[in-house]
Amino acid sequence: MEIISNNKTATNTVEVEFKASAEEFEAAVQAAYLKQKKNISIPGFRKGKAPRKMIETQYGEGVFYEDAVNGMYQKAVSDVIEELKLDVVDMPNIEVTEVSKENGVSFKATFTVKPEVEIADYKGLKVTKTVKTVADEEIDAEIQRVRERNARIIDVTDRALEKGDTAVFDFEGFVDGEAFEGGKAENFSLEIGSGHFIPGFEDAMVGHNIGEDFDVNVTFPEDYNAENLAGKPAVFKCKIHEIKGKEYAELDDEFAKDNGFDTLDEYKADIRAKLQARADDEAKAKLDADLTEMVIEKMQAEVPEAMINNRVDDLIRDWEYRNRYQGITVQDYLKFTNTTIEQFKENFKEPAEKQVKLRLALEKIAELENITVTDEDIENEYKEMAETYKMDIEKVKSVVSAEALAEDLKVEKAFDLVRETAEVTEATE
Repeated sequence: MEIISNNKTATNTVEVEFKASAEEFEAAVQAAYLKQKKNISIPGFRKGKAPRKMIETQYGEGVFYEDAVNGMYQKAVSDVIEELKLDVVDMPNIEVTEVSKENGVSFKATFTVKPEVEIADYKGLKVTKTVKTVADEEIDAEIQRVRERNARIIDVTDRALEKGDTAVFDFEGFVDGEAFEGGKAENFSLEIGSGHFIPGFEDAMVGHNIGEDFDVNVTFPEDYNAENLAGKPAVFKCKIHEIKGKEYAELDDEFAKDNGFDTLDEYKADIRAKLQARADDEAKAKLDADLTEMVIEKMQAEVPEAMINNRVDDLIRDWEYRNRYQGITVQDYLKFTNTTIEQFKENFKEPAEKQVKLRLALEKIAELENITVTDEDIENEYKEMAETYKMDIEKVKSVVSAEALAEDLKVEKAFDLVRETAEVTEATE
């Protein structure tokens, strides 16, 4: 393979002219003949036994040229990429400019390559980390959620309807004195305070008793989904048949024991620790997100659209993988939501662009800082991946190359450097 010319034609585009010699082309033509001859019949010869010269005489000298060129161009392109050390990010546009027995095959290929990246001032980034201390009210709210899940439903007959109760009732709605479609139901169950009915309806039911006939006066929201009702005042005639209340467990040590602890104080301490750990994780994630934005802002590069599109495709594959247990494919989703594939891809465009830019920035930082990855680093990462995915480590190694893993670890180390050198100011929430 001979490279004739190598020119940068645009910011991220390289045009290369190269050729395969007459000898290389002859070898490819012979390979194409050997592959195709079993399917060729020539008078006077058994099928598959005709000599190449006879076939070329019958069908023309170039009968095997197309297959020969197709059989050799992929290796030719790979050789060019390797020789010129091109960091290609998209399938090249290949043009065959000459095919001849005497001169071989000439190609012209246009490659989209990774952009040149510049970045500076990525150390000492000034960022604020919001630190949160879990309040007693949050612990009480978490305990109340547990009590709600385990509450016993009881019939209430000795008092009026309260917030938190479930009313079993009849209703019929009227606008301008006329009943409207969908505004009537019998023995309907509604948890008061759930917000399932239009604003004001549930509050107006509070205080009424079983067997009582009463009116609820409300106004439909301006953005109500039924245009004939939107923004209009309405009267609902109601009658409660049953009131279902909730009986909660007492907040004592017995309640704690039911949840795996000896005392209520121990249970509360465990909840506090878990909520604090969650808050700390959220603060760290927010800090990393802020640093990510800053690093991207520091980077200068013209990112090829192909890189973003490729990342969009990756994210869609991840989406399909996450939804595999529900049996939902992209085509299913498009059908259910009446969405086009272009609209679906648009949802991933912004995160894809951000991820590509961050990766480019961190790769450049790793280069500038001479960040290296040891064999021990790679082996430890393989072990962690095997444990995470519950796979044999040799299987993981067969799926993820050491070279790719090393690049990922360099990027991680680059972000660690950004984080460790950042000037972090803590603020309390």
